[in-house]
Amino acid sequence: MNYFAKMKGHTQSPPRVGTMEIVWSWIGGFLGIAAVGLIHYRLLDQTGLMMIIGSFGASAVLVYGAIRSPLAQPRNLIGGHMVSGLIGVAAFQFLSAMPWLAAAVAVATAIACMHLTKTLHPPGGATALIAVIGGESVHRLGYLYALMPAGLGALVLLIVALLVNNLAPNRRYPEFW
Repeated sequence: MNYFAKMKGHTQSPPRVGTMEIVWSWIGGFLGIAAVGLIHYRLLDQTGLMMIIGSFGASAVLVYGAIRSPLAQPRNLIGGHMVSGLIGVAAFQFLSAMPWLAAAVAVATAIACMHLTKTLHPPGGATALIAVIGGESVHRLGYLYALMPAGLGALVLLIVALLVNNLAPNRRYPEFW
């Protein structure tokens, strides 16, 4: 019974954040994703937005909405995406005949390697998974996927986070590098 009792939780939900915190989070999320998309549109390709991978939406929640979280810090943001991108590509290349296995190996190994490198960033798991299930356009990139879109997109999100999160008098980012 103790096993199931642990699933009840043991603390209360944190209070809702203030209106200005919500506004600054929205501004950061909008500008960060817009910047990644605009860079892709202007410099790379006007027909698709390959540089905006799904995991960046989750990164935006962390770096603009949970800025004090250890998982939202620059080392975690950049390192988590790049480490996971490399692992996802390797998993696909070695196990592409069994995509279900490649996906599981990519995510599990990304988690372990992010722990080992002190770069744990939950969206990194999605970055690894996208390297496996992302389709031909992702697979054609090979290991370049870890640099662009994963690394470059994360760097753009970081630059916007540094600029926007420090505009508000009651916000400070990062907590550590």
